[in-house]
Order: sequence, then structure tokens, then C-alpha cells
Amino acid sequence: MSQPKFFALIIGTEILNRRRVDKHFDFVTKALAQRGHKLSGSFIIEDDPALIVHTIQFIASQENAILFSFGGIGSTPDDHTRRCAAIALREGDMITHDEAKRIIVDTLGERAYPYSVRMAELPRGATLLDNPVNKMPAFALDERYYFMPGFPEMSHPMVEKILTKLIPNKRTYYRHTLTALCKENVFIEVMEKMPKKVEFSSLPKLYSDGWRVSISVASTDKKLAFESFHMYIDVLEEQNIVYGLHDEQNEL
Repeated sequence: MSQPKFFALIIGTEILNRRRVDKHFDFVTKALAQRGHKLSGSFIIEDDPALIVHTIQFIASQENAILFSFGGIGSTPDDHTRRCAAIALREGDMITHDEAKRIIVDTLGERAYPYSVRMAELPRGATLLDNPVNKMPAFALDERYYFMPGFPEMSHPMVEKILTKLIPNKRTYYRHTLTALCKENVFIEVMEKMPKKVEFSSLPKLYSDGWRVSISVASTDKKLAFESFHMYIDVLEEQNIVYGLHDEQNEL
């Protein structure tokens, strides 16, 4: 798969009503950045089956999508993700996964019945993900869609293991950043000329003494990043606008 687009799906009404604090977004963004990648989107949604199905379908419709889904794969009535993943990606087809059932029963014994064993009901074609904490398996579909527990201590090691497989080699981003004493509209013409292989951002802020804008340019192409960044500097120098350079960063 070329240029994967990573998405996080964080499922839990308890996060939206602030009974729990999300820890997945921060973790996934840092884990990806260490490998030279970033999230294309992150969604926090409630435990609503229709919403879960539609969100999974939307993410799956994106080219080269990789999904990390957190939450809702347990055995309680509000755990909808297993069924929703089957509806979204397998036309609702679910099976009893023999290996998942064996792990659950071997781990819990008689306590697996009647509820915990339900976690072995998975979408057709699911492969298992090892749970480093309590052995209750998570699962993946098509080696692209990964459904994990909402507990960070369980799911985050899974993400690290998945990323090690998906991204065996780190990718270097060459980033240049400046802050200028002006409005961002000074750079609109330059922004419109940015090559597709260049990631750029413009972050304006109004202070008591006037506007400032931070410009950041990055690319895996070192020469292209440098040349694109200097297009902004040329505008500043032509208009005699005061600016300062930040330390150059190489993002791994």
C-alpha cells in the first residue's frame, strides 16, 4: 500500500460526557510522528450503532485507509463495535471465531460463560490481535482495520506492534518554520502555488501590538521543502516584513 492514510476512531459516550479523558489521540499522533506519518482524521463518537457503522464505512471509503478503532469490543450490551464492524465491512456476516473462543475459555474457565464468550463472535475473516494484559483478543480485518479495547494499557501496545509491521522504515520529514509580523493573507498567492508533495500550514494570531502568523512547510523531499519555504521568505523580504526563523526540524 502506497502512502497510507491513518484514522483513529474513539468510541465511548463516557468520553463525550467527560466521565473519562481520551488518551488515544495523543498516543496515536505521537506514535505516527515517530515514524514520519500523521493522522488524516480522528473521530470521537458515542456508543450508537448506526453512527459507528456509518463512521467505519466513511473511513473505509478513503483511499489507502488504515483504521485504529478503540472501544466497544467487550461483552456488555453497550459494546456494539464487533457487530458494527461486521455490518460496515462484511455485510453483517459474523461467525464464532474458534481461536478467539479457545483463548477466552482457556483464560477464564467457567467464568467465560455466559457473557465473556460472546467476544468470540467476530466479523467473517477476522484475524486476532494479542492482548498483552488480560488475553481477551482484539481483531483486525483485511490488515487495514484494527479494532481494539478502549483501555490504553491494552490497545497502545497493539498499535505499536501494528505500526512496526506496517511501517518498518522510518520516514524523514524536512520541516522549516517562521513567524512573521503580518496577516496570513500576505501569503495566499504563495500558498496557492505549493506543490502537492509539500505540507504547509498557516497559523495566525492577533496580539495587542498586531498580527503575527507562523508558517510551516514540510516534505519528505529535502530540496523541495527548502525551495518551497523560501518562496515565503521571498515575499517577506520583498515587502520588508519583519520575520524570525525557527530552528529547522527533521521529523522522524
